[in-house]
Formats: sequence, C-alpha cells, structure tokens
Amino acid sequence: MNTILTEEYKGNTITIELDEDPINPREFSDHISTMLCSHNSYALGDETTMDAEEIIEYYKRDDVISLPLYLYDHSGICMSTNNTTYPYNCPWDSGMVGFICVTKEAIRKEYKVKYITKKLLETVLNMLQGEVNEYNRYISGEVYGYTCVDATGEEDSCWGYYNDPEDIIEFIKQGIDAYEKRQLVSIASVKAAKLNYALGGV
Repeated sequence: MNTILTEEYKGNTITIELDEDPINPREFSDHISTMLCSHNSYALGDETTMDAEEIIEYYKRDDVISLPLYLYDHSGICMSTNNTTYPYNCPWDSGMVGFICVTKEAIRKEYKVKYITKKLLETVLNMLQGEVNEYNRYISGEVYGYTCVDATGEEDSCWGYYNDPEDIIEFIKQGIDAYEKRQLVSIASVKAAKLNYALGGV
C-alpha cells in the first residue's frame, strides 16, 4: 500500500493511495481525438502505423486541429502540451514527440454543428489539453484510489482517479455529506409518516 494522504471526516477515515495498476485512459475513454506519437524508447499515445513523417503530414492537414505533444524524460516521464511556448526548461531531457489531433468533421459530428466557431474551437482546444493532462497522469504514475472506513468499520473503496489527491478527498467528503443528508431526509419521512398515521387514527 502506497498511502498518499489520510484525513478524518465525520467519523470516517479517508485514505488516498496510488493506483498500482491504472488503466490507460486512451483505451477506455470515448475520445474523438487521436494522440499520434513517435519515440524510440516508449510506446506513447494511441496505436498507429504512421511514422514520424506521416504524423507531421497528418497534423498539417487543413481539416485537422491539433496541439503539439512534448515529453520530459528524466527519472520518469511526463507529457505536456502548449501551443505557444515550450513547456519544459531542459532541452536535453525533453522534446516534441507528436501531436494530439481531431478532425473538423469529428468536431462537427460530436457537437452537432455545421460551423466551428471561435468559441467552439476554444472548447475543443481545452478538451485536448484536458486529455493530455489525463494521459500525463497515467504515464507519470499519478493515478489514485481511495478507501473510506466509517465508524462501524465498513469500508468503501474505488480506484482509477486521474485527479489531485486533495480533490479526491473533497469529492468523498461531498459524498459523505450527501449520504448524511439522505439519511436525515429518510428519518424525517418516517417520522412524518408515523405522525400522519397517528392523526388519521384519531
């Protein structure tokens, strides 16, 4: 067990741990993009038969929207994208490895539009950025799971979170609060039903 963070909340012990066997998000998520990479040492992104030159030709197409993919390789690997500036300070251990791309046809189909407006383009670029961030967590080993043990010793757990540990903690707290609220509503409903039955019997 590789514990990252532990917190007590309303009688519950919440523990965030590293997911030791995370699933590649490119394999289970429903993406309209394609992550095309070429690297001598790592199999990155989506499976493709394209070589480096073919990837470059693809990203240059007028009907394709893309962002560059950069890899930093030093005591582990991480990936980033930035359309305006180079994201890493060290040019020796980093470099461009490909692009994340989506066709305009796929965008129009996904969003059910005829034209790609400036606002929609911004939405798409943010989506691509989010997918790169998610994939970066996977290859960097920053995927987590949690266990939550209540006062009775009952345990709940789930794995495969591509989020910051602090955000997962807050998500679980919200779940605890929601459950507590449902319990209070349920108790109030039972009391109201008993009162209604008693009044009806007078």
